[in-house]
Amino acid sequence: MDFTPAGELQNRISGFQAMLGEKQIDGALIIQAADLFYFSGTAQNGHLYIPAQGQPVLMVRKSFSRACEESALEDIVLLTSIKKLPELIAEAGLSVPRVIGLEMDVLPANTYLFYGNIFKDTKTVDISPLIRQARQVKSPYEITLLRESGRKMAQVFREVPSMIREGMSEVELAAKIEGLARSMGHVGYISMRAFNQAVFGHLLSGWSGAVPSAFDGATGGIGLTPFFPQGCSLKTIGRNESILVDYVGLWDGYITDQTRFFSIGPLPANLMNAFETALRIQDAMIERLKPGVNGSEIHELALDMAAEAGLADNFMGFGADRARFVGHGVGLELDELPVLAKGLDVQMQTGMVFALEPKFIFPGEGAVGIENTFVLTEKGAEKITTAPDELIII
Repeated sequence: MDFTPAGELQNRISGFQAMLGEKQIDGALIIQAADLFYFSGTAQNGHLYIPAQGQPVLMVRKSFSRACEESALEDIVLLTSIKKLPELIAEAGLSVPRVIGLEMDVLPANTYLFYGNIFKDTKTVDISPLIRQARQVKSPYEITLLRESGRKMAQVFREVPSMIREGMSEVELAAKIEGLARSMGHVGYISMRAFNQAVFGHLLSGWSGAVPSAFDGATGGIGLTPFFPQGCSLKTIGRNESILVDYVGLWDGYITDQTRFFSIGPLPANLMNAFETALRIQDAMIERLKPGVNGSEIHELALDMAAEAGLADNFMGFGADRARFVGHGVGLELDELPVLAKGLDVQMQTGMVFALEPKFIFPGEGAVGIENTFVLTEKGAEKITTAPDELIII
């Protein structure tokens, strides 16, 4: 088991402290698991206080012993009661903050109110935008882990054609793919920041690929129950229909996202035309993506190309169920920054890692398209999900 190096954590913390200083925030209390792991190297039940100046203190309820093993931070203390947070901050030689930052985009309201009672004379502000801004540019260390995630998931995708057979259910095929990934060390739990959003993957076939859901993406699927109304179902897989395999690679905490399409026999001409259009859109977006480019331009380029192909009504969904983006950041969570969407001002930076997913939805018929994860370098967008993009006909 590999742990995050001390130097990596220090770089993340010092960069974030500079942000706190610029906003005149005395310190930040980090609680959410993904953020806690990012800054401390552990996701045990704890609170990380990062002062604008000075060394952070990690206060852990459970498991304290594991947090000490996993985190390279120097100051780790046992937290017996959340009410003791101000006391432990003071014991670490730090001033109790006059202005403290909280992750208000993910913090439950009752928890927020509870902290307000603990830090009675302290003003609370939202540091969620600062955290997401800090995390959207990946370090060389993180990019190495992301490359490995993409490489391992490519191994899984290479085995998919041998698993597919006519008449099997979507969930049966999903179980085979997920079982292989898990046997190779896939973490299994996909973290998302957005409220009420969760996904492991979408495996959809034929008309089920065009069934919308509450999930904020181009595809949804029937699912197995109204409790979780998305993803694979008991529908059987037939001939001459698209088989969408949209799965997240997740090794060592880092996510890569990709979608590939398969079919038993050739697809209908309209679906094949849309699939080839999606590949052309992906190529055009890759060509345009350079440091300094506005992310909204990439979305507008995709929209224009879909319209030129006569497929505007089918791009990224259908009707009111359309996804309003064509790309999203990935990292420790599936829905990180940047988001590539029309009208959203995002300057692309070296080190950003994101998925591009031009897809077309045809109600009653299915979905086609492509999705890959890229890292932005000085030379442009480099694909790190390396499975072949082509439709594989079985």
